[in-house]
This record gives sequence, structure tokens and C-alpha cells, in this order.
Amino acid sequence: MYAILDIETTGGQYNEEGITEIAIYKFDGHEVVDQFISLVNPEIPIQPFVVKLTGINNAMLRSAPKFYEVAKRIIEITEGCVVVAHNASFDYRILQTEFRRLGFEFKKPTLCTVELSKKLLPGHKSYSLGKLVRSLGIPMADRHRASGDAMATVKLFKMLLSKDLEKEIVKSYIKTEVKSGISPKLMDLIDGVPSKTGIYYIHKEDGTIIYIGKSKNIKKRVNQHFTGTSRKAKKMQAEVFAVTYEETGSELIALLKESEEIKVNKPIYNRSQRKTIFPYALYAEKDENGYLALKLQKTDGRKKEITSFATLLEGKSILHKITEEQQFCQKVNGLYNTKKGCFQYDLKQCLGACVGKESPEDYNKRVTYFLENNQLQNQSMVIVDRGRTLDERSAVLVENGVYKGYCFYDLNYQINNIDILKNIIIPMQNNRDSRNIIQNYIRKKKVLKIVKF
Repeated sequence: MYAILDIETTGGQYNEEGITEIAIYKFDGHEVVDQFISLVNPEIPIQPFVVKLTGINNAMLRSAPKFYEVAKRIIEITEGCVVVAHNASFDYRILQTEFRRLGFEFKKPTLCTVELSKKLLPGHKSYSLGKLVRSLGIPMADRHRASGDAMATVKLFKMLLSKDLEKEIVKSYIKTEVKSGISPKLMDLIDGVPSKTGIYYIHKEDGTIIYIGKSKNIKKRVNQHFTGTSRKAKKMQAEVFAVTYEETGSELIALLKESEEIKVNKPIYNRSQRKTIFPYALYAEKDENGYLALKLQKTDGRKKEITSFATLLEGKSILHKITEEQQFCQKVNGLYNTKKGCFQYDLKQCLGACVGKESPEDYNKRVTYFLENNQLQNQSMVIVDRGRTLDERSAVLVENGVYKGYCFYDLNYQINNIDILKNIIIPMQNNRDSRNIIQNYIRKKKVLKIVKF
């Protein structure tokens, strides 16, 4: 759990400031589960420049509770939480000072969204909360009021969690849990994950990720791991300490994140998935008569592939569909030549449809046109799909055939403004697997829309 907070103060001498307003949102990494917002009577005057900045004046605070009256609620809502704030050293120091005046030691692990943003969102001119969230297209209300600033920090922190591909934030949180002596059981772990689409991470006691998976139903898949009887399942059951997850809403983003994060984190039980997930590819080569023939074979990095497939059966099925729909004059004879590692075509049976009616040049133009319009190469598009909530959407950005990354948005201007879109995009690696995941997904699945530009 995270206690994401913001504090407004009276201003004044260092360590003599008083709290005028506090907002705390208890955040489980996915949504706000509790909140506390209150004005606070600091029992000292507010500096004039602070009144002008926040709009909070002395008259507003006369009937507000004093700090000792809200202290118990603050302790309750932050129990077992990591304190998160924008410039956390300031807010945490103010809280500690107020509790110290009451004779109580307030001690919590902290995370600063300024420092995290500099690491995970490099290149911004300013990391002040207002300027940073504006550049990221994050809506913000009640600037310089505790509730508005704290809610903007929640939205920023949610984005930072998504950008943290190496999961350093989550790992540090799990280490905190270990220090607290918490030792969850398998049933508790299963109960703690949702029946939604996303990515899940299985951790050892020191926070190390030992397995990354994706599923349209995370709870069901994690349950299969913890009830499995295979050697691998039993090993994971013995080592697991915590399960964390990220909802994606979109199955496409779940596939892309799984592929990328397995490569980044190299979990011990994902060894087989570190290799390519598309071992078969489709190539176009001219036959002895000069006609372009489509050839399905094991992936060859020296050749330029059209698309690729996870299984031989999938490739064969798509190949039949392409040749039939496009009326290409080639048929698969159903025999797989293991020596050559590819399907062989019996062109003699169907060349009559081309020879005398269509020259190799005309026929090849048709094939080339189809290939160019069905490859990701050189295309620029935004693939819009479901988000994590009903009013949210996801977007995957491909620019000139290069996969740039993904984001979540809830305002149309974020997706229609390419500069805002590029700011909120979570950058991902453009590699063969990511390109083929996208190409295979939009070929087989229905997304909400594809915007080409």
C-alpha cells in the first residue's frame, strides 16, 4: 500500500511551519481505496505569500481541527504504507515535526515522485508538479490545494509504476513488507489478485522476480501456478513470497509488456520465453518461372520476413487464407520438407491460372502490393483498445514501422495531439517480437479502432 499525500503549510522559518491542509490517498498500486482530506488549524498565522498562493487564509482555519485532533486518523490511514509525495522530503519532514511536538515518532519508508520522474521520465524542462503533469496531459484541479496536488501525484505515480520496467518501485515495497515480518500464504496471494486482464509478477522474499506472466484472467492463471503439480510449479510454490500485478485492460498491451519485461528482468522460470516467441516466418521468393512464391519456414535472420508465427499450424492456416483470398496462383501441397525447413509449393498444378493470362511482372505487382499493405513496415498508426476502466482507453503507437510504446488515456485531446501522446507514451523496445505481436494481434483480434497518420 502507498499513502500518497500533499501538505500545505503556513510558511515561515525552517521547522517552525504549521500544517494548514492535508490530503492523503491510500493507493494499492491500482486504485485509491481510502482517503483523508482536512483543513488544519496551525495555531500560528499564515504568511501573506502563502495566502495568495493557496487561497487558504487565517479566517478559514479558525474552526478547523488542530493537528492533535487529526493525528490518529493520519496514523490509521498510513499504517503499513510507503509514504509517497512530490518532493517527499518536505512533506515527510513536516509530518515528523508535527508528531514530534506530540511526543510521537512518525517513521515510514518514503518515495519521492520528483526523483522517480527524473529517472523514469528524463528530458523534461521542469519537474515541478504543475509543469510536469501539464506536459504529460494529466488533468489537474485545485492547484496548490492539498487534495488537487495529492490527486495529481496519484495519477503521476500510477504512470511511473507503468514506466518502471525493472520494477524497482515494487521490489523496494516488497522488501519493506519483509522487514515488517509479513509472510503471506498461497491462498492469500490468490485472493489478492483480480480476475482481470494484465501482467503478474511472482517474487521471492528479497523482491526478486522469478516469473512474469500475462493473462485475460490473472486470478485464474495464478491459481493454476499455485495448484499445479509440475516440477516447475512446485518450485515456484516453494519460493513465492509475493505476487504483484498490473492491469492493462488491453490484451495487446499485456502481450507486449510480458515480452519486454521478460527480456529486461530475465526471471529464472521464464527461461524458455527469453527466446523468440515466433519461430516460423513467411518469406517471398521468386520461383524458377519468375513468379513470387510465399514460403513458410523456420526463422532466418538473414532474410527479410513478411510476418511470423508462433506455431507451424498457425502459419499454414494463414498462408492458405492469404492465397485463397488474394487468388495468388500457388498451393501448399501439405508436405513439410524437414531438410529444407519449409513448405513446398506445387506451382505446376496452378500456373495455368497465371501463364498466358498474367505475366510474372503483373502477378508480382499484385503480390508486392498486398505485402506492402499488410506489413507493419513504414506504417504509422495508433492502435486504440480497451483501457483498465470503462472510461479509459489504451493506445499503442507505431511510427514509420517502429513500435514506440503504449499509454492509457481518458481525454480525447491526449490521443489527438501527437506531442501530448508522445509525452505520455511508455517507451518500449522495438524488436522483432514486439512488431510481430502487434502484426499478429491486429490480424486476428478486433481492436476498438486504428488511427493511421
